[in-house]
Amino acid sequence: MTLSALSRDAAASRTSLWREVIILVGALAFGVLAVPPLLWLVGARTLGPYPGGAIGAMVTSFFHGLATGSIGFWIVALAPYVFITIVRALFAIIRASPD
Repeated sequence: MTLSALSRDAAASRTSLWREVIILVGALAFGVLAVPPLLWLVGARTLGPYPGGAIGAMVTSFFHGLATGSIGFWIVALAPYVFITIVRALFAIIRASPD
């Protein structure tokens, strides 16, 4: 392998890593900032009022759960990234499969 090929591989690897970091940060931000209010909205419509109060109480409880390391809250926060990763893997499998 030549030096220029190694350089191209290293650059492609860095680009791929940065893309993955951007996807992770974006999905985590969505999971932390958007998912809890959406869960509150769906829960309030289907199950009734949140026992702790309004949306602020639910979001505060969510951040407290994240801060204390509760696995359930972290699953909710990371769920968008896991979903994106599964969809990307399925598309890669479909693209790689022979027709």
